[in-house]
Amino acid sequence: STLSNRFLGIMRVVIQRVGKASVRVDGEIVASISKGLLVFLGITHDDLIEDVSWLAKKTLGLRIFSDTNDVMNLSLLDVDGDMLVVSQFTLHALTKKGNRPSYIESAKPETALPLYRSFVEKCEKTLGKPVATGVFGAMMDVELHNDGPVTILIDSKNKV
Repeated sequence: STLSNRFLGIMRVVIQRVGKASVRVDGEIVASISKGLLVFLGITHDDLIEDVSWLAKKTLGLRIFSDTNDVMNLSLLDVDGDMLVVSQFTLHALTKKGNRPSYIESAKPETALPLYRSFVEKCEKTLGKPVATGVFGAMMDVELHNDGPVTILIDSKNKV
């Protein structure tokens, strides 16, 4: 079992609860949200639509917003929050050897883009409103105000 084999087929998200967030491409704001979730999505070449469905449901159901007693007990759906999804292939960086990360486990665009779009569509359908996105494959400047801070990492391998 090699290190890289441990990472096969693991769709990954880093979720940050934000007061606001935005994405710029070439100096222009292409997406922005207020209170909600900034989701960095990393896709490997073995990921499946089942991973998308499970991860979207898990992300939207996370109870990481405070209720009236200041307890993290509410989901994005409960607070009618916004969502911004940014594709991030670097979430699958392998760093065991040397100091230059390897991205061989990250999906190529022809695999990643349809799964990325599917994730966004599933979230939009559940939220009942548009989900903001970065520009797939572009160099992006992401600005956020992390609320808490609250940052959660979820891998699709944890679904069982």
